[in-house]
Amino acid sequence: MEAKKKAMTKKKTTTKSTSKKSKTKAKSSSKSKSRKPAFGGYAINFAGRQETVEQVFGNKPIAPSEMTKKIWAFVKAKSLSNR
Repeated sequence: MEAKKKAMTKKKTTTKSTSKKSKTKAKSSSKSKSRKPAFGGYAINFAGRQETVEQVFGNKPIAPSEMTKKIWAFVKAKSLSNR
């Protein structure tokens, strides 16, 4: 008798776990439908610029963080971005 009870409880737990899996799959599919569009970011156009890299950054070596600051200062000063 005890073996039958154990077999019955095992079957019940497997049916419960499968029903939980199907619920999570249903939730994930509903989330994909309400997804936000990807962020496009800035569009910067350097076409037709006559400035050289040395004119923008200078002749001395600088850190990458300083390069980023100088590039954005240049972009904002020349109105090269779409925003």
